[in-house]
Amino acid sequence: MGQINAPIGGNRKKTIVGRGASSKGRTCGRGNNGQNARSGGGVRPGFEGGQMPLYRRVARRGFSNYPFKEEYQVVSLDAISSCFNDNDVVTLDALKDKKLVKGFDAKAKVLANGELTKKVVFEGLKISAAAVEKIKAAGGEIK
Repeated sequence: MGQINAPIGGNRKKTIVGRGASSKGRTCGRGNNGQNARSGGGVRPGFEGGQMPLYRRVARRGFSNYPFKEEYQVVSLDAISSCFNDNDVVTLDALKDKKLVKGFDAKAKVLANGELTKKVVFEGLKISAAAVEKIKAAGGEIK
């Protein structure tokens, strides 16, 4: 009792092929001859036997902004009012310290979810228009 065991089928032994008739035997699961049956054989990924491969058949047109996309983590006013005190300065580093934002190169945006009950100072953050109104109403400021 109290022992930790692997689930059933979790400790299956690796099949070693090509070591005589007792391990898979004869063709070792590689089929009967051909390029893929040889050691070192096979073709590169995407190769279609000389036919024009799919990645070259499909047209790629236009510009994609995906590599330049910036994603912001959302921080609600409820979370800020529960984690910060009056006259605290809310910066990206402060949000990371309180674990409201995770990640080395994370970016954050403050949204107006919930109510802000404390006077806090916001520095260097993106803030939605509705959140700006609630921050000003609570007596906070934005630098």
